[in-house]
Amino acid sequence: MQYKYAIIESDVVIANNIQEFFSKYPEYFCVGAQANYDQSLDLILEHAPSVVFINVDHQTENDCYTAFNFVNELYKYVQDLPYFIALSSSTELAYNCIKNNFFDYLVKPMNTFELRKTVARLSKKPMLTSNKLCLRSYKDYRFIDIGEILFLKADNTATDFFMLDGTKVSAYKTLKYFESVLPDNFTRIHNSYIVNQDFVSRIHFGKSKCSVKNSSIAIPFSKSYRENVVILEKTLSKRALVSLN
Repeated sequence: MQYKYAIIESDVVIANNIQEFFSKYPEYFCVGAQANYDQSLDLILEHAPSVVFINVDHQTENDCYTAFNFVNELYKYVQDLPYFIALSSSTELAYNCIKNNFFDYLVKPMNTFELRKTVARLSKKPMLTSNKLCLRSYKDYRFIDIGEILFLKADNTATDFFMLDGTKVSAYKTLKYFESVLPDNFTRIHNSYIVNQDFVSRIHFGKSKCSVKNSSIAIPFSKSYRENVVILEKTLSKRALVSLN
């Protein structure tokens, strides 16, 4: 399982240091780093990260909208808040963070030991996961059930989602992007296709094609992704009650 995190920090060096540290943990994926609250709210609503690093020293120009206002505002929009980890240049706001149920408090500049302790603590906590995928186009947010996706097809710089109910939904991000955020039961089998292994009904190695339930489309797989298909076949074969040669 891959867990998403976001960064709300105006200091680019700090944001880059966090991402560089987490590059050693493939189970964590950065959905973005923003400096202002409006864009950060949009980021969190779109991607629903499990963890958010947030600069608690920062305030808006009128000096009244703080990180704590931002966290409390999120209650209006999401049922389960992510784990918030404070970033601060001092310990002055530590008590406020405790009162606002922050998960951890890191004093800048952070060192890898402190970040490693934070990751160790996170590993003991139930992480926020979602069965929904948010597809955003400008101010339009569309939520689809991940478990109802049959397969994805690349369409230039966009991606088409073929759904269980027969509908097709388009999203303006690349297939590579969705490959990185979807759960492990989604397998890339072609430069243009990702399949949900829960719906794969047939793999024909002679014709280099896959079939999925509720769809008449024969999905090709390519030589460059053949190893993924071999792993997919072995996974599905292990689940089968009877295997006949």
